[in-house]
Amino acid sequence: MRNLLRIYLMKEGFAIKEASTGQEALALVQAHSFDVIILDVMLPDMDGWQICKRIRELVKTPVLFLSARTETKDKIKGLGIGADDYLTKPFDSEELLARIFSLIRRSVMNQEVIPQPSRMLHYPDLVIIPEAREVRICDEYVEFTQKEFDLLVSFAQNIQKAFTREELVERLWGYDFEGEFRVVDTHIKNIREKMHLAGLKYNPIQTVWGVGYKFYVPGDANEK
Repeated sequence: MRNLLRIYLMKEGFAIKEASTGQEALALVQAHSFDVIILDVMLPDMDGWQICKRIRELVKTPVLFLSARTETKDKIKGLGIGADDYLTKPFDSEELLARIFSLIRRSVMNQEVIPQPSRMLHYPDLVIIPEAREVRICDEYVEFTQKEFDLLVSFAQNIQKAFTREELVERLWGYDFEGEFRVVDTHIKNIREKMHLAGLKYNPIQTVWGVGYKFYVPGDANEK
């Protein structure tokens, strides 16, 4: 499979580097700068889930899972731990190419966005600094993945709005996302767990039954 991918992508003009194990992949990620990382789930030394988590600790490069595991729960898991897309085998080579270009295009657009002045967002025991991409809970820095942080900021900057899952997916993955909208639930679950472990005494992201989610501030006039 790697051989076929290399031949096909090189014909399309891509420079390719390959890894047969997770350790090799992580070494390459640390040594080189990539536009896209294509990752399988089943590898001899460590699984793709572990590798993806390690990659997210190192870089923000778009990750595309290419796997024979077709169950929805596997797709949601992959997207939930930081992957940007998930394509199952067997796949059409033109679809793979389209997804790769989509990831690259989205990544470039994110890098080219002109930073706008943004204030620190202050809430009880919670401070979010959008430009620095930092979150402090009870005066301690708490690390979030790229998608988790983007979700949190979307809520915190729109405290009067209830978002549907579809709206959140469009904000974070774009209109051409073809995965499961339930991936949002996985990210929100992770955000809530990290905040709870960090000592936050309230849940800032509340479920709006029949709609989706909204941001919650203790003492807000809309509090029920």
